[in-house]
Amino acid sequence: MKKMIFPKSLKKGDKIAVISPAGAVDASQLEKGIEMIKSRGFEPVLGEHLYTKFSNGYNYAGTEKERAKDINWALNDAEIRAVWASRGGYGCQHLIQHLKLKNFTENPKWYIGYSDNTVIQSYLLKKGFASIHGQTIKTSSFGVTEESYDLIFDILKGKMPKYSLKSHQFNKEGNIEGELVGGNLALIYALLGTKYSFDFKDKILFIEDIGENFYALDRMIMSLELAGVFNKIKGLIVGGMTNMGDEKENKSYEESFDEFVYKLISDRILKYKFPVVFGFPNGHIKDNRPLLIGGNVKVKVVDKVKIEF
Repeated sequence: MKKMIFPKSLKKGDKIAVISPAGAVDASQLEKGIEMIKSRGFEPVLGEHLYTKFSNGYNYAGTEKERAKDINWALNDAEIRAVWASRGGYGCQHLIQHLKLKNFTENPKWYIGYSDNTVIQSYLLKKGFASIHGQTIKTSSFGVTEESYDLIFDILKGKMPKYSLKSHQFNKEGNIEGELVGGNLALIYALLGTKYSFDFKDKILFIEDIGENFYALDRMIMSLELAGVFNKIKGLIVGGMTNMGDEKENKSYEESFDEFVYKLISDRILKYKFPVVFGFPNGHIKDNRPLLIGGNVKVKVVDKVKIEF
């Protein structure tokens, strides 16, 4: 089995590239996050097309060529010690066929993001590199918890996260240890059947999502089942599920952990024996605490839940 590669810890003064691999952003949306990088003693280096806008059925942060240029620069420039996505949205799938890791493999660095960035993280994992599934720069302007970012900076400095959670009615008890894969459910679903899809065998799967109709989410879960994913994984961690269904009809629309969605997922996986954790604080939610994609994680599900990298 190929050993997972973790980037070296950062030190004060190191450079962190900020890029927009998917949706467009305004400078005002990133001011707080960029200032936060500076306040922690690091130097933010902005991608050439960070604020570029290109409309083609969606407001992208530049053409595919422009966005590919920025991400390849950030991944391969020897002076850059970490790469932080400005936001998700849509567009990372355009880039994975154009990614180049020649210098990156000699000088690995943390890639930080979530949502659409799941695609990039799956690609890096295929090449044997861990990444951080956590807050983007833009979300710093949305009133998210400071601890969401504190924990990312801890990882950058070499401190791996440990979490303790309350029990949930849909949890399934057990002790497991293994490599964590996953991220945004819609992107996991979108990669199924491609060479860029996660390898699920004997892995612990994490899923989160936002803004899906209930039937659409059920369809994605069904696709995972039909693809044999639930027969392969050792365990499942379910994070934020928010803004689901019809806003006018769903009383839990603004909740971080939609209980109806949780029941849909729980019912679908009832027949499987692996341990399950519901309610992990990661996803499109205010308290989005980082996970390590590719990290070895210990999960203990009893009265309380312990998750440790």
